[in-house]
Amino acid sequence: MLDKSIAAMLSAIEIYNKPDFKYREETFAILCINSWELLLKAKVLNLSSNKLASLYIMEYKVLKTGKKSNFLTPKRNRSGNQMSISLFEAYRIITEEYGVRIEKIVNDNLIALTEIRDNSIHFVNDDLLLSMKVQELGSASLQNYLHLVSTWFGDILTKYNFYLMPLSFFRNFDDAPGVALNANEKKVLDYINKSEKAYDNDEIGDYNLTLRIDVKFQKVKSTSGLPVHVTNDIGATAIMLSEEDMTDKYPWDYEVLNTRLAKRYSDFKMNAKYHEIRKELEEDKRYAYERFLNPKNINGGKKTFYNPNIQKAFDQHYMKVV
Repeated sequence: MLDKSIAAMLSAIEIYNKPDFKYREETFAILCINSWELLLKAKVLNLSSNKLASLYIMEYKVLKTGKKSNFLTPKRNRSGNQMSISLFEAYRIITEEYGVRIEKIVNDNLIALTEIRDNSIHFVNDDLLLSMKVQELGSASLQNYLHLVSTWFGDILTKYNFYLMPLSFFRNFDDAPGVALNANEKKVLDYINKSEKAYDNDEIGDYNLTLRIDVKFQKVKSTSGLPVHVTNDIGATAIMLSEEDMTDKYPWDYEVLNTRLAKRYSDFKMNAKYHEIRKELEEDKRYAYERFLNPKNINGGKKTFYNPNIQKAFDQHYMKVV
């Protein structure tokens, strides 16, 4: 699912950066949101030890007697397949059910892009204001995506170029036609502008609502370039690091562990008893793994990640919620 998410995002970028594409902004918004939904669902799977049922919409079926069943079963679509949760339900599960912290600005960016996707049928591509706003939202969304993928699944995107070509490469700003916004377009832009005002005083960070790229064309002297030299030491020892293997086996960090234990036990408290039990269990490789925050720098910081099976060990010390 993570691979599909990356493929969707790369497709969005490739289509957006084509020199002549008549449905540029609409297609980008659709594929970008599709990519985000797959990413969030991949994280839900990761946190739930790859249980596919974690992605299903569950419901109580109505029996022939007219009463509702006592057991939850997957809701099915017209073809009989299980229906999966939405993008924002996946977001809620990650942040509320598992306690994973995601910056609010990421959610606001996704809401704005979703509005563009949902209203894309009303868009007029010749309108410069809409084109610029899609790019500003898209540029920020790509940056947010890069940071979250790196944080959740490790350095797996380094081989790709994730950027949107500035509008000035294929748009003539001096001769941009003025197209009157229809009512639907105006509402979308007004909504986005209102969201932007909440972050007007914020500095550019790892996560942003919108990002504007300013391009200035000027002649460059032959000596002004930055020299680059690439070397390969063939005598160096080859090392292969698999971040994906570790994130699959140990998907929970300290905050997620605390959230899950608090939901699992009625008498759970983050006190001395808990920390003593946790530190003892961290010595067992079945339950915990200490990972470098930057695998390329073994002198950098470390962080402990946990296997969900650690809950079974805590069952011996706390009372489960009925």
